[in-house]
Amino acid sequence: MSISKERKENLLLLSSCLGVVFKDLALLDTALTHTSYANEAKNGIIHNERLEFLGDAVLELACSTYLFNRFPQMPEGEMTKARASVVCETTLADLSAQLGVGKYLLLGKGERLTGGSKRPSILADTFEAVIGAIYLDQGWQTANKYILAKLHSALVAVEQGYNLKDYKTILQELVQSQ
Repeated sequence: MSISKERKENLLLLSSCLGVVFKDLALLDTALTHTSYANEAKNGIIHNERLEFLGDAVLELACSTYLFNRFPQMPEGEMTKARASVVCETTLADLSAQLGVGKYLLLGKGERLTGGSKRPSILADTFEAVIGAIYLDQGWQTANKYILAKLHSALVAVEQGYNLKDYKTILQELVQSQ
């Protein structure tokens, strides 16, 4: 499926905001295509869930590798908590919003009308999909460098001992303690 001229211009604008020059803009287009849009279109449009899956794994690998190398004495459980505090919905949604990703999302009518382009879960998932697209388009080295640059302040917070736990971890620890 070809990308319209207007869509291509928008993708190039976002690509510039992201600081990534895509070889294959179709990957970025797919990363920005929500399931609601693909389901409504019903013409074989591919949504971003597979890229989201891949991007999540790439994010976790990049952060895990960073933590493993940066903190050689940190136990596995602490690394897991630290990674969860960095790679969480809040952080990813904030990054996505800062980059203006919501403006370029293709959403179904219902999602669009109910503010889906600003919904944290959608923004975080889309950020993961964009990471997946960067990985497929540019390879591991570029994706890793990009992730570490974008997550720099969250990684610095870990280094300074501010392990901001995500709500799921806090709930799990509370339940386990009782």
